[in-house]
Amino acid sequence: MTTAAHTATVTVTGHLVDTGILARILDDVLEYGGDYRIETLDLGRQHEDESRALIEVSADGADLLDRILMRVQIHGANAVDPGTALTRPAPADGVFPDDFYSTTNLETLVRLDREWLRVRQPEMDCGLVVTTDDGQAVVRTVPVSDVRAGDAVVCGAHGVRVELPAQAPRGEEDDFGFMSSAVSSEKPQALLVRQIAERMREVKAAGKRILWVGGPAVVHTGAAPAMVRLVRAGFVDVLFAGNALATHDIESALYGTSLGVDLAKGSGVPHGHEHHIRAINTIRAAGSIAAAVRSGVLTGGVMHAMVEAGKPFVLVGSVRDDGPLPDVHTDVIEGQRAMRAELPDVGFAIMVATMLHSIATGNLLPASVPLVSVDINPATVTKLADRGSAQAMGIITDIGLFLEQLARELAPE
Repeated sequence: MTTAAHTATVTVTGHLVDTGILARILDDVLEYGGDYRIETLDLGRQHEDESRALIEVSADGADLLDRILMRVQIHGANAVDPGTALTRPAPADGVFPDDFYSTTNLETLVRLDREWLRVRQPEMDCGLVVTTDDGQAVVRTVPVSDVRAGDAVVCGAHGVRVELPAQAPRGEEDDFGFMSSAVSSEKPQALLVRQIAERMREVKAAGKRILWVGGPAVVHTGAAPAMVRLVRAGFVDVLFAGNALATHDIESALYGTSLGVDLAKGSGVPHGHEHHIRAINTIRAAGSIAAAVRSGVLTGGVMHAMVEAGKPFVLVGSVRDDGPLPDVHTDVIEGQRAMRAELPDVGFAIMVATMLHSIATGNLLPASVPLVSVDINPATVTKLADRGSAQAMGIITDIGLFLEQLARELAPE
């Protein structure tokens, strides 16, 4: 029997044992300094039945209990009696109240008075701000950098509910669920590529957009022509990248090299180390990538194809960039805002050969958006999941081979 002064009962439904959700909830309660008592646990009678648990969570203080309740919500555990949301004004620009509700990337609802409102564009590690739109109350996620003094910020865990994505019982996943097991290179890649291609066709047929996040290895491995075919076939609706992918793609188009290596021969060329900075200088002289395409300076490559197809791209730089290209956001907060602006209507995300941009994009995406990461390094995929993008599925392979196979499926020559 608990002796803590503050308690709340949470409920969670799903395949709690198969997925390990129940164990993670209990571990988090203890890690945060609370205690628990399982009131009921119904495991169902058939293999396909969902489980349901009622868990009493206790803590020595109200603030600690709120923190625990917020934490277990990332696993889909909601208070049985959620109450009504409390809002406080933001004390200053760029500052939340101390007890602000810290968001997950799960579908989230907030109860104001007696009405539950669905949060617009769920995103992890933000706050919830209540505003009005055409006279109606709306709730949206806001990063701390964008909150303004006086904004009505949801505080504490009261009146907030989250929804887990639909789960399939073990052994009954759809074809795409084949990928959702532990990250491994020992899977039939041709089957995985066909599954991804089919999902991309479904997303397009549903009127949703496909987001790509790419690193410079797309060019280094000679996969840029395959990527161009995918752009022209309409399977790249928006591209997120850094300065490097665009720079080496343009270097390849202008000089036939990537990092000074001849892509046709696989060997260095005289003065090849200069090519990337000369490519940057050429685009800076033109004013932008699009201007270089319009003037005929840039006639090929992935960036050329994106401009020709009228598809948006967001390039966000880092302190290690040369140049950078004129299209690159050098203010990372502005870069985040530009990326967020392209997320509405995204129904599928595919991340190829980039760790930092993949993690950054995963942090912005709702958990409801399927996410595939393709990299030669298993750590890229596991880090995505470790940082909250639990929907991330991975293929461990050479990006050049993968993109060529995907292009054969979706954009045969």
